[in-house]
Amino acid sequence: MKIIKEISCMIDDELDGAEEYIKAALQVREERPNVAALFFNHARDEMTHMEELHSAVVKLIKEYRDEHGDPPPGMMSMYEYLHEKHMRRASLIQMYIKEYSES
Repeated sequence: MKIIKEISCMIDDELDGAEEYIKAALQVREERPNVAALFFNHARDEMTHMEELHSAVVKLIKEYRDEHGDPPPGMMSMYEYLHEKHMRRASLIQMYIKEYSES
């Protein structure tokens, strides 16, 4: 489904933003704690957006299954690839968020 491809691009954008914000927060946390806190909050917001988009994709796949049966193998293969890629990046970003939270 084309919408899943579009949402996948949006997930990439959210992950890009989250990573940029949390790295900036870590970089300025000592000399600019207020700005770092702002960046940290933005990073968490971006991760929430990513999770919401991911949930939408899962729901779309479920709806497809309910209406048409199993999705085409190529579609599922692409979803599984992108899902794993996104989850690896999300895990890395969550590590940065944890690092910031613990400092």
